[in-house]
Order: sequence, then structure tokens, then C-alpha cells
Amino acid sequence: MRRSGRASWLALAAATLLAASGCYGFAGGGLPRHIRTAAVVPFDNNTPIAELPLEVTTAIREGLERRLGLRGAPEDRAHAIVRGTIVQYDADVPVAYSADPSQATSARRLLAIVVDVEIVDSQASEVLFARKGVRGEAEYSEGGETQGRRRAIENIVSDVINGAQSQW
Repeated sequence: MRRSGRASWLALAAATLLAASGCYGFAGGGLPRHIRTAAVVPFDNNTPIAELPLEVTTAIREGLERRLGLRGAPEDRAHAIVRGTIVQYDADVPVAYSADPSQATSARRLLAIVVDVEIVDSQASEVLFARKGVRGEAEYSEGGETQGRRRAIENIVSDVINGAQSQW
């Protein structure tokens, strides 16, 4: 049975895509193939929250390992270096208030963290990904700032990883 011209073209296109997928590595997301390790340098901190750099650095390192398959490495041996600055931390933005007039407290609050981040190819000395003003937000209940901070940091990690993957 003879294929139509369009069916042959589609088969050829599919075969070409399959062959081309072997030429490009998708390990490490959208990062170059030689990037297999990363060092996440502790972020500079322009906020009064002393533990924030450790929390952000740890979350980004774990996200790179889990979602991009990169292994952690010391800065002097890593294929990529991730660094940044925590530029803003707002934790007390009221979102919803109690309906009870005898209580003037808010029931829900918004926490926002803003970071500037870059990922640098240490071998080629070129910036693979850079973004200023990456904002992570999360609502939390009164007294639940720690949980809100954790969720806001998770949002930052997702934005950084999605941004790095889209660079290819």
C-alpha cells in the first residue's frame, strides 16, 4: 500500500524529531549537557531574618537535585554556581480580618520574599540564567509565619527551576 505525500512527510518529521532528541540532553533540564553538578552559594541577605539565607540556599539546592537531577558539589568543582541576594521580606501583610468586632486581629496574613538569582556556568564563565525580583508569596494563619515562609520559598524555587529549564 502506498503512503500519501502528507503521511510520508509526517513519518519523516517524526523520525527526525526522534533522532534529534538523541542529540540534545534533557538531563539537568534546560541547562547545557555538561552541567551535572551545582554549588549553591549562601545567598546575601538584605533582610533582618538571620535564618533566611540558610533556608533559601537549602531549598534551592534540594530543588536542583530533585527536579533537575544535579548533584551538589563544592564551589571550586561544580559545573554551575547558583548565587543570589534576598532583597525583601514582608511577613505581616493582613489579608483577611476576624468578623468578631471584639477582636481587631487579622485571621490571614501574606508573606512575600523577593530574591535576585543567577546560575553561572563555571567552565564557560557565562550566565545561564539570571532574574531579578523573583517573588514568592504565601498566605498563612495568625502565628503560622514559619509555614508561610516555607511555602513562599518553595514558590521561589519553582520559579528559578522553571526559568533555568526554559533557557535551552
